[in-house]
Amino acid sequence: MAKRDAQTGDKVTIKKYANRRLYNTSCSSYITLDDLAKMTREGTEFEVVDAKTGDDITHSILTQIIMDEEANGTQMLPVGFLRDLISMYGNSMQSMMPQYLEASMASFRENQAKIQEAFREGLGNNPIAKIHENNMAMMRAVGQAILPGSRSEDKAKGSSDSDEIAALRKQMEEMQKKLDEIGK
Repeated sequence: MAKRDAQTGDKVTIKKYANRRLYNTSCSSYITLDDLAKMTREGTEFEVVDAKTGDDITHSILTQIIMDEEANGTQMLPVGFLRDLISMYGNSMQSMMPQYLEASMASFRENQAKIQEAFREGLGNNPIAKIHENNMAMMRAVGQAILPGSRSEDKAKGSSDSDEIAALRKQMEEMQKKLDEIGK
């Protein structure tokens, strides 16, 4: 959630003066574009207005921050993407691009949050572990197809989990032998 001015609960207002200086009205101090970039990363909601005209110039200031970041070696926007973006100006689809880009970024953040949550929960619950489980299930199915009846006989005998693991290992060894023979 975006942070707002602690005193008023409103967006933080930044005034840009003709001498290019930026003034943060909430803390009564001059700031830099780097400070605005930090505020953005922290989720602080702000608007930048021209001190003389009162026009909202937030968009151009945020674009300037991106240009500075890209120029300083932390390039994130691929050339192809930039070319595609430029080609959309004047295109009939231009009016749809802002909503599309916002929806894409929201989806990216949501997926990023899901991945981070999976890692926080531990390796047992992450997507890689689930892929491993699926692979093991496939290997069991292949083992049953190659050696029919071996697992069903074990279950009929009421074998324990360790017996099942041993049987799976044996099946895997036999499958590897057969694959090695086929490969010769």
